[in-house]
Amino acid sequence: MTSNQKNLLVTGGAGFIGSNFINYIHNKYPDYNIQLLDALTYAGNLENIVNGLKSNGHFRFSHGNVTHPDIVNQLVSDSDIVIHFAAESHVTRSIYDNSLFFETDVIGTQVLANAIVNHPVERFIHISSSEVYGTALSVPMTEDHPLNPMSPYAAAKAGADRLGYSYMHTYGLPAVIVRPFNNYGPFQHLEKAIPNFITSALNDQPLTVHGGGKSLRDWMFVEDTCEALDLIMHADASKVVGEAINLGTGLDTDILTIAEKVLSILDKPQGLIEHIEDRPGQVSRHISSTQKANHLLGWIAKTNLDDGLQRTVEFYKNNKQWWEKFLW
Repeated sequence: MTSNQKNLLVTGGAGFIGSNFINYIHNKYPDYNIQLLDALTYAGNLENIVNGLKSNGHFRFSHGNVTHPDIVNQLVSDSDIVIHFAAESHVTRSIYDNSLFFETDVIGTQVLANAIVNHPVERFIHISSSEVYGTALSVPMTEDHPLNPMSPYAAAKAGADRLGYSYMHTYGLPAVIVRPFNNYGPFQHLEKAIPNFITSALNDQPLTVHGGGKSLRDWMFVEDTCEALDLIMHADASKVVGEAINLGTGLDTDILTIAEKVLSILDKPQGLIEHIEDRPGQVSRHISSTQKANHLLGWIAKTNLDDGLQRTVEFYKNNKQWWEKFLW
């Protein structure tokens, strides 16, 4: 192995952000070895991984659950860096069936952290979520904002987030806790707002908006997240290990406006928007402080919302065979 090679373990890497991250890393660092551990639930799809990587000898897929210590210990022992995406990640599903969220998000993180205690790695990057904050009490939301999760999903992510923090202090785990705000882009499951809006519009179906659609979110194109994770992976340890870092744009846009923008891009009538009952546990505003990520990494999100939406719409327009199987 050459000196510039790294062995990465990516949990949950067949999902949306994880697969985009794997494809990004493969494109930028073709010599890196990538181990993917994924249970391939409804949201995991190996089709998300570029074909060139699957066949080039630098990629290995293990079908399994992050809650299983045997497979996790084996994979961690072969790794230099662990990037932990594996999680159940849908707010509405968590309201009606939440036990799986705590098993995967909390117990899975504990199993992974224990494996790293037994088989030390250079860096453990834990992908948390802006959902741990709940509704913004102050804006923009800094990493010191109180954690007030407002759904079972968010509570499970907050539990995993704080579990990672405790292992840093108890066992010296070389962890970085990353809190991405609302990501969107290629390969996102149709349960999420933006791909749901796009595919509904493409099929001339109603775009369902919860309540008045005035909940504000900090929307970030997934490629920008991948770039930030790359920087976190390669930054000097003294800068990032032990830190929690928000990843967002510092701008917020309400959900109704997103639906209107999608319809405008596709030249579809605004009348396709249909308001439905608001969701329990709804967060009214999320907006990220960008100061810490910029200070530690020199990073700022590059993709503005209109460009990101245009690129995302193009993906769903051109890849109907990928998403039509998810329609229900």
